[in-house]
Amino acid sequence: MDLGLTGKVAIVTGAGQGIGRQIAKTLAAEGARVAVNDVVAERAQAVADEIKVVGGEAIGVAADITDLDSANAMVQQVIDALGRVDILVNNAGTARDVAFAESGKANWDVAINLCLYGAMNCSRAVLPHMISQNSGRIVSIISDAGRVGEAGLVSYSAAKAGIVGFTKAVAKEVGRYTITANCVAPGATETETFLMGQQMMIARLGEEEAAKRRERMLRAYPVGRGLGRLGLPTDVADAVAFVASERAAFITGQTLPVNGGYSMI
Repeated sequence: MDLGLTGKVAIVTGAGQGIGRQIAKTLAAEGARVAVNDVVAERAQAVADEIKVVGGEAIGVAADITDLDSANAMVQQVIDALGRVDILVNNAGTARDVAFAESGKANWDVAINLCLYGAMNCSRAVLPHMISQNSGRIVSIISDAGRVGEAGLVSYSAAKAGIVGFTKAVAKEVGRYTITANCVAPGATETETFLMGQQMMIARLGEEEAAKRRERMLRAYPVGRGLGRLGLPTDVADAVAFVASERAAFITGQTLPVNGGYSMI
């Protein structure tokens, strides 16, 4: 199926690793020209180089998206280099939380500044350009934590839920310009960070106990039980490619779960 992404210009935030890295690579494989964003310039450039090695077109763009001026500068840099912006994927985020009763504003600000304000800053930066060209796609990566809540991830859940409300409101504002705004909500996904955590658990608890805990986790994912695995970055990236494509032109203000059935609301 041709998704109509050939020649489109996409910005993917937090794409130096994990799900964002795979999203950037998948969009490039579909023919998009990709601006790989990360707060660490070397990580962004490394992923851009990976894309170029296999024949794709990409640039690395370092920016701190928690700052609106930095987000504006990033978008201008992409326009100067690639001519336009057709797709924004708000992927950057962090889930470094503690029990809420033990937390404070410093903890809350980490998640809210990066997840929520990051998505708002980047969307604000691209929207004038998308409005002027009368087209665009904004796709924000949230989480089941933002849909159903997650113990131990209170500020992260709040930030991700905030993106859902933000997305719905923006979708209503800019639909007249044939710009869509949607969310993709992964469940547990086997990123580099997740797999590192699994190895740490094995070292701490031993292989047998770690295997039991993984099996208990899989029970919460109906499709995961069948496949014998949790989500993969490619699962999320494929969903993003669809939502960002011409095939999804009449879908806006929605959240697409990619969670193996963990939650169904």
